[in-house]
Formats: sequence, C-alpha cells, structure tokens
Amino acid sequence: MSPHAAALLHVGSVLHIRHAVRGHEFKNRIWMLSIDLDHIDDVANASRWFRHNRFGLVSLHDRDHGARDGSPLKPWVTAQLEKAGLADAAACIRFMAIPRMAGYGFSPIAFFFCHDAEGRLRAVLHQVKSTFGEQCAYLLPVADLEPGEPSAVSQYAAKTMIVSPFFDRQGGYRFAFNRPNFATPDTSASDKSSRFDISIRYGAEAPRLTAVMSLHTRQFADAVLLRLLGGMPLMTLKVIVMIHWQAFRLYLKRVPFLGVQRDAAPNHYVPSETSFPRPQGS
Repeated sequence: MSPHAAALLHVGSVLHIRHAVRGHEFKNRIWMLSIDLDHIDDVANASRWFRHNRFGLVSLHDRDHGARDGSPLKPWVTAQLEKAGLADAAACIRFMAIPRMAGYGFSPIAFFFCHDAEGRLRAVLHQVKSTFGEQCAYLLPVADLEPGEPSAVSQYAAKTMIVSPFFDRQGGYRFAFNRPNFATPDTSASDKSSRFDISIRYGAEAPRLTAVMSLHTRQFADAVLLRLLGGMPLMTLKVIVMIHWQAFRLYLKRVPFLGVQRDAAPNHYVPSETSFPRPQGS
C-alpha cells in the first residue's frame, strides 16, 4: 500500500444540539485524519509535514490514545478485539481522529474501524475523551451486510463515563453512520461514496444531546494539509475553547452544574464491556 493510500483527510463540520436547553446548538468546521495503523510510519516518512510520535505541523502521538502509555496502537486494539471475541476484525485497523496541530491536540471522539482479512468492517471502537483528562471506549460489533440491505450501521452502548459536568451518567449512546469508504476518494463533492456522516445521540428517558459530523473525504497530500492548516488555523485550540465557551453559556442559562464527577482515578482508561446493538424497538 502506498503512503498516500494509507491515509486520508476528512473535512466538514460538526453540529451539536442540546435538546433540553431551548435554542442551544452550535456548528463548527473541523477536519480529521484517518490512517491505516500498519502504515502510519510509512505515511510519516513520506510526508514533509506529518509526524508520528514527534513534533510536527500535524502529528499523531500514541500516548494520546489507546492505553495512553506510548505503546503502539494496533496491538492494544487487537487485544481489546480478542477479549471481545472479535479477533478476526484485527486484520486492518483504520484510525480516525483530530490530530495534533503544531504540537497541541484534543480529539473529543476518535474511531478505530476494524476490518477482517476480506476487508469487511466487523467492529468499531469509539474512543471518547473528556476535558478532565479521562477517556473511555465503546467496542461495538458490526453485523455482516446482507444483499439489498442499507449500508448504514446503528450501534448502542450504555454510558460508562461522565463527559460533561452538565450531565449525569444515566442513559446511553446511539451511533449511526454509513460504512466509511477508505479507497482513494472521488474529487467530486457530490460523490456520496466519499462522504462519512455519523450521528451520536445521547439520551436517557428522553433525548439529551445529538452530535452530527458530516465529512467529505480528500486525498492525503502535503499541499492539502497546508491548505487545511491555513483555512482552519488553530483548529485544535478552537475545539477546546469552544467546549468551555458552550459550558459557560449553559451556566448562564442556569443549567444545573453537577460538578466534575471523576471515575476511580484521574487520567485513566475506562474499558467498557462489549455492547451489542440494542434490539429493534428498544
């Protein structure tokens, strides 16, 4: 696999809607990087601006994800798949996240798309971070695609970690997305196969929050990286600033502040039990 085929860029926007707070929604422009974990160093070596585990204009650091101890990501994901009885999904693992930019990064959510030897998507590990330094993951299987069935995937997981101090731990997440196409993208913005759209609905007795990402896939190239950095400067810093600004808006609207509800210890990884899709009608 060539370095350029091993990585892609995904450009678009994210929309957040708080259902229980009238008129509270916002939309931001973002871009993410997806990369085959078997070829991450090949991509870094072939790029002038992208780096792996060292400073660069754009970089990915293993210590930011997975076990967060600096160990390689693929063996860690493979171990999680094996524990869940999904070992055959470790043949090819594609990681998608907001990378560090100029050394700083925060990716509230990232995805490990896990494929079998025939290239079929078999599982997704959704990695969620809080601004308090905590992280958890939801490892969810993907059913085989039957002929004539829509390619959309719907998954459910019970909530295991406090992310926002304005929500408790009740309820769960519904992830709905089209199966991503990691082939070289079409240059046409209207080509649906080059889009990745995911909605994440969080709710308990009633819907609480919906986040929708709509991303168009672009070929990985140094020139495209520079255009993205110029078009969305300081994006990773803006992500963290925007999170705190929205928290301040909620505080002004007198939304109950539940405080920082840490789990067992700060800066730890909270492995979730494998959660299978909730039956239809639940």
